[in-house]
Amino acid sequence: MLLVADSGSSKADWILTLSENQTISFRTSGINPFFLSEKDIIKIFQNTPEIQPYTDQVKEIYFFGAGCSSPDRRELISNALSKIFKNAFISVDIDIIACIYATTGTSDGICCILGTGSNISYFDGNRIHDSKHGLGYILGDEGSGTYFGRQLITGYLYGTMPSELSGEFYRKYNIDKEKIIKRIYQEPSPNFYLASFAPFMSEHLSHPYIIEILKRGFNEFIETNIKSYPDYKTHTCHFVGSIAFHFSDILKQLCQEKGIKVGKILKHPIEELSLFILRNGEKIIR
Repeated sequence: MLLVADSGSSKADWILTLSENQTISFRTSGINPFFLSEKDIIKIFQNTPEIQPYTDQVKEIYFFGAGCSSPDRRELISNALSKIFKNAFISVDIDIIACIYATTGTSDGICCILGTGSNISYFDGNRIHDSKHGLGYILGDEGSGTYFGRQLITGYLYGTMPSELSGEFYRKYNIDKEKIIKRIYQEPSPNFYLASFAPFMSEHLSHPYIIEILKRGFNEFIETNIKSYPDYKTHTCHFVGSIAFHFSDILKQLCQEKGIKVGKILKHPIEELSLFILRNGEKIIR
């Protein structure tokens, strides 16, 4: 049995392949080693009934996740998974590699993540080039759910959000400055909290204020991330993540204006990712 996971900070998608024609798909909360301990990860699986009958039968696990850039954080996840899946070979890698597998496969291309956080990498068809990006929600995450949530909250608190929107914002979330400050600075996972406000943009997508926020965020991602590659206009640029998917019209428009060729835009890359690994086996890119 083969188990494949694509994990962001807020949620993780899994596909368990039982046989050639039988799979089980399920979702758990996000598994990011920046925010979770080994015990936290084990607890997630103990509360996931879909996987319980198969823990001893899984032979291979390929986990791709946010926050897995360093060996010690990959080891944390691997150790946790090995406590649950005692007979499995376990591979843990960064989420941007999942984006590459699901979009470009073995062809060259620029791969972008726009979800709770944001990231980018270039794959030349043979190897993945190192990126200076993916700095997290404090230093980076341009064009992400966290970025846009921060823009909405600061606009609301500073009073620059139009009154018709600020009224809706208050009615929907019932928050004030004190609640927001406490939640962001005194409680865990402020990035999840900030990103939780991003759906407000979908509900008011026709409003000029929202359109301007989206354009500003996507332009910042393009200028800071995509344009950092000198030959960005010659490569197809792929996107995965809920932010890229739900606001794809604006994203594609801005890319077109800047001469960027847009390829796939996937909300959840798990199906394409699982198929790629099944088809390529031990030949997957390293």
